[in-house]
Amino acid sequence: MTAAVCVDVGSTYTKACLVDLAGGGLIARAEVPTTASTDVLSGLDAAVAQLPGPGELYVCSSAGGGLRLAVVGYEHLVTASAGHRAGLSAGAQVVHVAAGRLDGAAVAALRKSRPDVILLVGGTDGGDGEVLLHNAGRLATARLRRPVVVAGNAEVSPAAAARLTGRGIPVTVTGNVLPRIGVLEPGPARAAIREVFLRHVIGGKRLSRGPRFASLVRAATPDAVLAGVEVLADMTAGGVLVVDVGGATTDVYSALVPDAEEETGPRRDVAGTMWRLRTVEGDLGVAVSAPGTVAAAEAERLDPVDPGDPVALASAAATVAVRRHARGRALRDVRLVIGSGGVLRHGGGQRVLAAVLGDLAGGWAPPDRARRMIDSAYVLAAAGLLAADHPQAAAGLLNPW
Repeated sequence: MTAAVCVDVGSTYTKACLVDLAGGGLIARAEVPTTASTDVLSGLDAAVAQLPGPGELYVCSSAGGGLRLAVVGYEHLVTASAGHRAGLSAGAQVVHVAAGRLDGAAVAALRKSRPDVILLVGGTDGGDGEVLLHNAGRLATARLRRPVVVAGNAEVSPAAAARLTGRGIPVTVTGNVLPRIGVLEPGPARAAIREVFLRHVIGGKRLSRGPRFASLVRAATPDAVLAGVEVLADMTAGGVLVVDVGGATTDVYSALVPDAEEETGPRRDVAGTMWRLRTVEGDLGVAVSAPGTVAAAEAERLDPVDPGDPVALASAAATVAVRRHARGRALRDVRLVIGSGGVLRHGGGQRVLAAVLGDLAGGWAPPDRARRMIDSAYVLAAAGLLAADHPQAAAGLLNPW
């Protein structure tokens, strides 16, 4: 039997799955504390050792805070918004968004956000290029030596990149995230950000003393999960909604059936529509972000939350996160809702999903015919890791849903 070992190195726990590549079945799984304070390879190797057999190794990671991305765009409404969405789809935590011509104060604010990577966007193809060139020049002379992905106006992107490389800044040029008004193309930027994350960021997190860990990691964990959600959406009639509640953040993923009117009609979003989208809420969680969850629940006028009740915290975090994600997205036709995260997998999942789907006062229309599932074996990330090389195994892993 040919198998694969899929490992997610999280900030708290490292999860490993042994997957049958022939049929996509889950053979076994293991979970151990992440050993980020010493060397993450210790926990990774311990998790793999608990599995009953070997296999080709696939690893994703969100340890050390994952990927911190700053977006610099032409203006907030269109290109900066498009860049923000593209960054989220790449599994990044977008820690800063700047728009317009960068000045000294804007550069200082960007530096303060401590990004790992900067996504530089601006202008549709053939449109304005001056702001993109100006911002490339300011980044080139700033005291901020971070890799830059240029995904703006295709006509001036090479010149923008030259200003950066001339100062020794690592640069990747890729396709425009918004080549035309209303047309959002995040794929090339997503792939470029992933490659920069693997090449420049993982090693810089100092999570391991040697190069082995950096050579093993294939994706940021949220990027792998989104890839798994995309596999599942292709197998499902109707949309998919996933809410993943962690200790520090709550991530929401949705994969919807495209609406022709929203793509080309009068309801078209000038920044484009992402039918497969991830959002991350850095103030919502059940551990280090518990105070933020309590405050957000109060601001959203939910029932008071007991900070000592993990399920109550998870319910509030999930409800607020889905409200933020759903506003402006048509989730009424979602047919499958999946909960993930430690609290949900260990007994609180149905209560959390009931809170989300029973939220009738949040400014969005909850799906009324959706099945509810819990990713109890934590296979979405594993399916995403396998999707490119072993698509049939990835689909088989999710087939029970």
